[in-house]
Amino acid sequence: MIYRAIGLMSGSSLDGLDIVFAEILENGGKWSYDIQHAECMPYPQEWVDKLKNATSLSALDYQLLHTAYGHYLGACVNDFIARHHLQFKVAVVASHGHTTFHLPAQKMTAQLGDGAAIAAVTKLPVVSDLRAMDVACGGQGAPIVPIGERLFFSNYPYLLNIGGIANVSINKDPYIAFDVCPANRVLNMLAQESGVEFDEGGHLARQGQLHSALLEELNALEYYQQPHPKSLANEFGTDIVYPLIKKYALSSSDALHTYTEHIAIQIKQALQPHAAEFHSEQPILITGGGAFNTYLIERLTFHLNELNIQVVVGDPQLVKYKEALIMALIGVLRWREEYNVLSSVTGADRDSVGGALWMGQEA
Repeated sequence: MIYRAIGLMSGSSLDGLDIVFAEILENGGKWSYDIQHAECMPYPQEWVDKLKNATSLSALDYQLLHTAYGHYLGACVNDFIARHHLQFKVAVVASHGHTTFHLPAQKMTAQLGDGAAIAAVTKLPVVSDLRAMDVACGGQGAPIVPIGERLFFSNYPYLLNIGGIANVSINKDPYIAFDVCPANRVLNMLAQESGVEFDEGGHLARQGQLHSALLEELNALEYYQQPHPKSLANEFGTDIVYPLIKKYALSSSDALHTYTEHIAIQIKQALQPHAAEFHSEQPILITGGGAFNTYLIERLTFHLNELNIQVVVGDPQLVKYKEALIMALIGVLRWREEYNVLSSVTGADRDSVGGALWMGQEA
């Protein structure tokens, strides 16, 4: 069976909206994909500011933003469909939304982007609120991409996505995945102090010097001592990690250098307990914007080599759009009423069929 679906992903780094149109094939329980069209639509500064400040809004203004952002996403989908001549080809749209509040301990998670608004604008079936069911079942609601990793990339024992937050997956039974540490969100905040949007290729970080006291304090943060399943809210990076770095009053290059080393060390430590289970060199597939940070990849290669793990950076299209692709798959699985969130990853009391389904046209 072939499904033609659109996936939408807005990451915590606020660099834009990732949109993928993919043909997803299920054949005898085996899944494969073909990304037909993909692009990142940069946010206008107005939307960067709105999304960045969403958590400080009143309840009414937050709900109004939720609705407005849903209509904005719907308009983006319509533009994407028109540019790529996809009229009458899309079966379902799956939207991750933009995460604002994430408090799984209190059984609550919130992503901006009203699914009903997207469906109304596009006149297509839309799946949204992808994490809510898992959180209601006592799970972390994150990560949710492992279902796609298990179905699409089962030949890799390890997978690492470096986005606003870095998360790892270990392909074993039961499947394990969890958030490791803030990544691009913090790196971008530090780079912007030097007048650039991000540290392209890790050039600034490479020029800096390691600050041992800061590195030691970062590595001692309580989250890193917690067992999985576990997940991070954006605020861990912006409200805890970033102020800790700023306390040391370092140059941007020294701060970037030290934080890059911290990311590499935390990823190594996250994988170390599992590496002993494999007796030969094993690959790790790296995706997400951080895969283009050549200095970070060098430091990861150095640290993971000690664990006999070979770094493999995915092809550029997969690096950029893996998460949006998997959102499309999650939407297809929801349409089929099949499990699309793994409790072994999130800690929920059961696997779940996540997502609210909104019909854009009359039946």
